[in-house]
Amino acid sequence: MRYLILSSLFLLIFSNGCALTAPASKDIQMYKTYLTHKVAQPVKIDADWNKAVWRNIEPVALNNYMGDKPSHFPHTQVKLAWDQDNIYVIFRVEDRFVRAVANEYNGNVWQDSCVEFFFSPQNSVENGYFNLETNCIATILMRHQSSGMQNIVWFTNDELKQINIAASLPKGRQISNEIQEPTVWTLEYAIPLKILTKYSQLNKPAQGVKWRANFYKCADKTSQPHWLTWSKVLFETPNFHLPKYFGYIEFVE
Repeated sequence: MRYLILSSLFLLIFSNGCALTAPASKDIQMYKTYLTHKVAQPVKIDADWNKAVWRNIEPVALNNYMGDKPSHFPHTQVKLAWDQDNIYVIFRVEDRFVRAVANEYNGNVWQDSCVEFFFSPQNSVENGYFNLETNCIATILMRHQSSGMQNIVWFTNDELKQINIAASLPKGRQISNEIQEPTVWTLEYAIPLKILTKYSQLNKPAQGVKWRANFYKCADKTSQPHWLTWSKVLFETPNFHLPKYFGYIEFVE
C-alpha cells in the first residue's frame, strides 16, 4: 500500500508534463531602476522645479498605489542628483485637499500631504534602510531601521538640521484647514552623505554604484487619503516598510 501511495503521488506531480517546481511567487517583479546623474556644482535648495540644474534630468512618476485606487490621485514626480557630498531630491505634486499640521522634527508628517524617500545606501536591504519623510511645509522625519521596522534609530534634531530643505508653500506654517482647490507644490532637499555613515555602511555614489530605494506619496489624515509608490509594492494594505520591493537608483557621471 505504501508503494502504491508513493506511485500515485509521483503520478500526480508529474502528470501533464509538470515538473517539481514551485509556482511563481506573486512577489517576483521586475524592479525599476532610476539613473541618477552627477551635478558639476552644489545645487541651490529653493524648491524651484524649473531651474537649470533640473531641466535635463528626467523625473520618475509615482503611478502605483496601495489599498483601493484613490479617487484623488495626485500626479507626483521626483528627480534625483548627486555630487561627492550630497544626494539632491526634488518632488513636484499636483495636489488638492492639502493639509500640513506637523511642524516639528520627527512629527507625524505621514498624516499630512507628504512625500517620502526610503533607501538603503547599498545594493541590498539586508543591513536596513533609511526613511526620510517630509510634509508639504518641509517638516522632516528621518530614521534608520531593519526590515520589519526593527532596531529603529531616530535622527537627532542636530542631524536633521544638516538637511538643507525648501518648500514652495510657506515653510513650517501649518495648514489646519485643507486647501481644497488644485495646488501644485514642490519640495527640495540635500542629504549630506556624512550624516548617513553613523547608521549604515555607505556605498559612496560613483559611476555604476547602485542603491535600493522607493519613493512614496501619502496623506493619511486628509479627507482624501492615498498611498502612492514608484516601485510597485505587492501587498494588499498600505505599508511602505517593505524594503524587498524597493527598486534601484544607479549613479552615473
